[in-house]
Amino acid sequence: MTATESADQTTQSMADRGSQRSHRPDSEAFRAFMGANWGPRTDRGVTRMAVADYLPSRARAAGEPFAGQRLVIPAGTYKTRNNDCAYRFRAHSAFAHLSGLGGEREPDAVLVLEPAPLDEDGQAVGPHEAVLYFKPRSSRSSEEFYADARYGEFWVGARPSLEEVATETGLRCAHIDTLPDALAKDAGRVNLRVLRDVDVHVQALVDQVREQAGLPSGEEARSEDEHFEEHLSEIRLLKDQWEIEQLQRAVDATHSGFDQILLALPRAVGHQRGERVIEGAFGARAREEGNGLGYDTIAASGNHANTLHWIDNDGPVNDGDLVLVDAGVEVDSLYTADITRTLPVSGRFTPVQAKVYQAVLDACEASLARANQPGARFRHLHEAAMEVIVDRLEAWGLLPVSKEEALSPAGQQHRRWMPHGTSHHLGLDVHDCAQARREMYQEAELTPGMCFTIEPGLYFRADDMLIPEEFRGIGVRIEDDVVVNADGTVTRLSERIPRTIEDVEAWIAAAQRKA
Repeated sequence: MTATESADQTTQSMADRGSQRSHRPDSEAFRAFMGANWGPRTDRGVTRMAVADYLPSRARAAGEPFAGQRLVIPAGTYKTRNNDCAYRFRAHSAFAHLSGLGGEREPDAVLVLEPAPLDEDGQAVGPHEAVLYFKPRSSRSSEEFYADARYGEFWVGARPSLEEVATETGLRCAHIDTLPDALAKDAGRVNLRVLRDVDVHVQALVDQVREQAGLPSGEEARSEDEHFEEHLSEIRLLKDQWEIEQLQRAVDATHSGFDQILLALPRAVGHQRGERVIEGAFGARAREEGNGLGYDTIAASGNHANTLHWIDNDGPVNDGDLVLVDAGVEVDSLYTADITRTLPVSGRFTPVQAKVYQAVLDACEASLARANQPGARFRHLHEAAMEVIVDRLEAWGLLPVSKEEALSPAGQQHRRWMPHGTSHHLGLDVHDCAQARREMYQEAELTPGMCFTIEPGLYFRADDMLIPEEFRGIGVRIEDDVVVNADGTVTRLSERIPRTIEDVEAWIAAAQRKA
């Protein structure tokens, strides 16, 4: 090794060393040769997306409390899995909601809600305008075309043009390079709010503009930014018709995934990691019919079902077990289902399994019935389910106190066997609208457009000495996705996925005949 070679190695920055696996030439001749003689691109067939019709009303709702303010919603960027390998990109849900872009689109993009001018009384003369800033594809004569592993067409395929995305979404589109100037326009007279902790570079850019304009920035602006985040969460509490259709598609795809699980059950039995056979069967269908999984699948056989978020899925599936599967397909629009079914591996419930299962099913039905009563509030769903759960636990002699004492705020002993809530909102996130205020969520009256789960359970751990031995190791949860209709009635989007004892057993039997 020469002294020059040694110096080159010692002075090379750590950031540059990842390029050592590449041997790309950089001569002028190579650049000229790479950029020439490419034929026309095939027609991408870009058309206006159905969701585009809903985007103006979403932008109005997002901007309504913030007249005269510039609102910044980053999509986010790639997250590193290890070294130079990144996870698949998934945009922040607020960005997806307001831009209509699903799938893996568009990393590093930013949606800005530009304020309308104010009249002499300080009132906005119109709604905010949504402007989408992103990096469009470059020409094939550019070095990016073949040399940029993040954006280059040779590496990741042809990115869309500004005109194409404008056609798809109906939004005004601009190059991401123009974002700094756009944010700085009228700074000082126009305040900025940003969705925090999504893209550190965008957040830093917003803070730089704020500082230069003498506006609160950094931690001083946190409360204003978090109020904006809260509002973006709350406007998703009521889904529009397009969103409900997407959730129904996600539920239908999830039903198909459960069908695949039943076909795979014989192979899962006896496999040293039978739970992963189940997980894999569902995951394959999720990628075939949607964008992928809405969340990590729970495939919990036997006592593993009593670990609420069992995602290791590394255990066996034994004949005679119940297997609790909590899974959801995220469709291309990024809306996800969230379904749980508890399945008898042998195809039939034992008498004690059936007793526990029926108790949970009855709790589901009571919760749905309460939802259909006039004036029902979100918290009532849990209360109705718990009345049934406590009733059964008392009948089985498991409660150390009376039913009334257990249900009182000072009691709650039944929560030993049902420790989680019964419902959560559902949409772009499996636990959607999580930043909403309590009065807008738990205390809210059920309203047309709300979509949520109903998912009581009973969990009898194998090491629980307070219960009879016959119950130990049994865990049951049943989860359905529901919608509040325009007339105020509440129905299950997942009605067609079998759930009664008789229907589940018939479902498994039909699948086994096909297997």
